[in-house]
Amino acid sequence: MSNLGGKRILVVGMGGLGCPAALALAQAGIGRLTIVDPDVVEASNLHRQPWYRVSDIGQPKVEVAASRLQAAFPALAVASRRSRVDDSRAAVLADGHDVIIDGTDDVHAKFVLSDAGVRLGIPVVYGGVLRTVGQAMLIAPGGPCLRCLFDEPTAGEEPPSCARTGVLGTVAGLVGAIQASLALSVLTRDGWRPGLLVTVDAWKMSQRVIAVPRAPDCVACATRDAGLDRFAAGAAR
Repeated sequence: MSNLGGKRILVVGMGGLGCPAALALAQAGIGRLTIVDPDVVEASNLHRQPWYRVSDIGQPKVEVAASRLQAAFPALAVASRRSRVDDSRAAVLADGHDVIIDGTDDVHAKFVLSDAGVRLGIPVVYGGVLRTVGQAMLIAPGGPCLRCLFDEPTAGEEPPSCARTGVLGTVAGLVGAIQASLALSVLTRDGWRPGLLVTVDAWKMSQRVIAVPRAPDCVACATRDAGLDRFAAGAAR
């Protein structure tokens, strides 16, 4: 596997997806991680977010996770940002990174990250979990993007969430590990396949891979040409 020590990955959301993804990336030898999350540790997080302990309840997630990552992997450079991701912050947070891991539980933030990645030429690894099922997909410059797969909820619409419906902790761990694998496939250029939606069902012990077509009327993918140029320039370095 190619040298990963010079690579920089942005992990947005240090919850059930971001925690296992960050661990797997650190174990693979990634040199720099930037972790982003606005929240503090809660008791309800502990069954699926392995960086945290009961004694951490009430502490900022990014501070606890950064400390534990640094202690476990002394050669890893970890930067932490206690922040939400919105339209005004996404580009600033993404700047200088090779891949973005979407570990958020906020639907709007997922679309913001997908749009920013397509526009800036930075691959994004989408992930989502609910109850006993999960899914992940690599979004690369050129599409397809998250808007090719889903419609963004309208104002006032409240989509299902882990907080309201629950999630099996092992599913989050599986999807986070898949996200890390997809990110590594981009960095190594080894078998990477954007636009394939990987779905897992923990109860059925099943996995499916579905090819997602690029929507011809996608407003985000309309910016793909500039993103492709930036991505190609970065890959050539």
